[in-house]
Amino acid sequence: MWNNIVDELEWRGLIYQSTPLDQLKERLKEGPITLYCGFDPTADSLHIGHLIPILGLRRFQQAGNNVIAVVGGATALLGDPSGKMAERDLNPEELVKDWAVLIRGQLSQYLDFEGDNPAKMVNNYEWISAISAFEYLRDIGKKFSVNVMVTKESVKRRLQDPESGISYTEFSYMIMQAFDYFTLNDRHDCELQIGGSDQWGNITAGMDLIWKKKNKKVHCMTFPLISTADGKKIGKTEAGTIWLDKKRTSPYELYQYWLNVDDRDVIKFLKFYTFLSKEEIEELEAVHSSDPGRRVAHRKLAEEVTTLIHGKEEMLGAVAASKALFGEGDITSINESTFESLIATTPYVELSSSEPIPQLVDILVLAGLYPSKGQARKDLTGGGIYFNNRRITEQDFTPSKEDLIHGRFFVLRKGKKNFKPGLYK
Repeated sequence: MWNNIVDELEWRGLIYQSTPLDQLKERLKEGPITLYCGFDPTADSLHIGHLIPILGLRRFQQAGNNVIAVVGGATALLGDPSGKMAERDLNPEELVKDWAVLIRGQLSQYLDFEGDNPAKMVNNYEWISAISAFEYLRDIGKKFSVNVMVTKESVKRRLQDPESGISYTEFSYMIMQAFDYFTLNDRHDCELQIGGSDQWGNITAGMDLIWKKKNKKVHCMTFPLISTADGKKIGKTEAGTIWLDKKRTSPYELYQYWLNVDDRDVIKFLKFYTFLSKEEIEELEAVHSSDPGRRVAHRKLAEEVTTLIHGKEEMLGAVAASKALFGEGDITSINESTFESLIATTPYVELSSSEPIPQLVDILVLAGLYPSKGQARKDLTGGGIYFNNRRITEQDFTPSKEDLIHGRFFVLRKGKKNFKPGLYK
């Protein structure tokens, strides 16, 4: 239905800044374009804030274009000042190398490196480490005006803060990223760089460098930095960052994050984070507008994004866990891996296998669901306590090993929504 990938990106609200779009559209009419996006390995995992540019590459690839994912093994050693009010801590080189390998693996989940139009993945450490200080100053630095560099938002904000300022290392980050674009244009005829809107200054610096050294016009595009309706940065919760690595953020936790987004955000996020068609999203929007309480759009968003990041099996496990933990399904259907990830990322109560299993009232207090055994007994009598979704009314009930799921897990539930997992270890 789309005449151009740019038209689709515009409809989805994904274009924040760009060089003239009419020129990019005309270029795309001529045939596939080569584009890139960079990802600095500043941790052992990417997070959902990175997902928009990752999916940007994927959308361009699915439209038949040639995409390059750049792992910033060199630029990660410098520290990007963009969006930061204080200098980043510089990580050891060996650690950054290890993280770069992990990031390469994560990117391979979203881009096709094997098909008819395979993506490329490169590490900028290859060419940045090979250039001498003399070459850097004479051949690259000569092309940059400090007067212009200090007007870039990433630099200007830091210069305006007398407390933090900016180091020469961070100041030079812009030049290094510009050199990435120049190198990729030289080696792969790369004509488009994409990234988050905080990267606009760095991206346009690369465009300027190519023009000055090669007299060649190229294109730039940024995606918006996503925030929720209440002004919070996407992927930031009270519990911390939402990571793409399931060891750091479980599929269940990820599913719950998307399931509980603000009603005002759900359609926007369906456009941003899924590959559903315009017709499918408009249908979901109509259902959501007429009956938001059904949460049809929320469930679809959570299912699509969890499947995208962790696969269908993990998504189904998260759905089953979500239903069961709130008393709507068979809790024994939750697989061991989902329980393990739930325990790893959610506050839980632990019972020692070296001691007899205590009475349920004692477990409830230990879990922090009740301040006293007296209050716990009162609610037991009233029928408001569940052990593995089984309503318990006996005040002296003591679970047995046979009551545990997979021989070591259990779930306490107080009312409909207040639950806590447990581990018999």
